[in-house]
Amino acid sequence: MTNWPEWWDWELEFSPHLLKRMVDRSFSETDLRMMMEHATDLQENVEPGRWIVETKHASGVWQVIVEPDTIDELLVVITAFPVTP
Repeated sequence: MTNWPEWWDWELEFSPHLLKRMVDRSFSETDLRMMMEHATDLQENVEPGRWIVETKHASGVWQVIVEPDTIDELLVVITAFPVTP
């Protein structure tokens, strides 16, 4: 995807669920910001209002689930996980 939506550049906000998963899945805020910076694709999620970000981390493919908060102009990161083949 080459045309990123306007909310793509909004400040990130981390959900409580994500903060727990960061520990469980051994990645940091810095890692997540790098994943977002190097995203390769963006698709609508089955959950209305949420999006799937395709990216890479630690030599593997990852998905990051985000939800734009249009009222506060924040991009809420819901979760991130490695994609298993």
